[in-house]
Amino acid sequence: SIKTLFLPFQHIIHPSRTTTPFSLFPSNTQAPSSSQKKKKTRNTMKQLLFSLSLLLFLHFHCTITLAQSPTAAPPGPSGPPNITKILEKAGQFTVFLRLMRTTQVADRITIQLNNSNQGMTVFAPPDNAFSSLQSGTLNSLTDQQKAELIQFHTIPSFLSTSQFQTVSNPVTTQAGNSQSGQFPLNVTTSGGNNVNISTGVVNASVVNTIYTDSQLAVYQVDKVLLPAKIFGPPAPAAAPAPATSKKKKSPAADSPSSSNPADASGGGVSLSMHGMVGSIVVAVIIGSFLL
Repeated sequence: SIKTLFLPFQHIIHPSRTTTPFSLFPSNTQAPSSSQKKKKTRNTMKQLLFSLSLLLFLHFHCTITLAQSPTAAPPGPSGPPNITKILEKAGQFTVFLRLMRTTQVADRITIQLNNSNQGMTVFAPPDNAFSSLQSGTLNSLTDQQKAELIQFHTIPSFLSTSQFQTVSNPVTTQAGNSQSGQFPLNVTTSGGNNVNISTGVVNASVVNTIYTDSQLAVYQVDKVLLPAKIFGPPAPAAAPAPATSKKKKSPAADSPSSSNPADASGGGVSLSMHGMVGSIVVAVIIGSFLL
């Protein structure tokens, strides 16, 4: 009871009162026997062993689970660089991007990068380069000419800035034939890092490296690269064939003897008439002397 619990402290609270000695076992309770003590000890030990077993089980289970959990897979190989995302991030290439999409040149670049180890090189003119073109230039082109124009800005191999110094001219582009009057592209360097491009119609310069890795190089040029086949002067007209000389008239054709046969026969009749008149006159004179 509560009173029993406070008995040991009674002499402190009420020092004048006499208290009974403190005892762990009240007088009205019987001390546990040795068998009960052993039983209680066994129960306590069982509980301790059970708790330790449970803790050990949880510990080893967590350790095995962590050991067997698959490690994070290493990231797979990244795909080829995306030319449209590169130009979008760089900004100021809206017109060039639109033409790359409508002509499907962007898709062809992705396919080329996936299927070839040669890489690609792209010369990208910014929006202000297209603005400097004569008004209506792009609208006057056919769909095929627009595709050729954008293909003329792509080279089917990777070229670093140092490789421009040793490249063989004319450089072949995705547009095709690099012969004069078609799609020639000549690249020259000056002063070490200055790269100049000539198309036969316009001279441009590389002004910035937008992106470069082992597969794709994208360079900004200050002008739109105009191919000679589309924007060059028209081919000179073919020389006319020499005129065939007229046959000269033979001298006999111009001589009087070549006159109309009708005229010749008329002359013969005239001579015959004169002869008859002369004969009549002679006959009259002779007759007059005979009479």
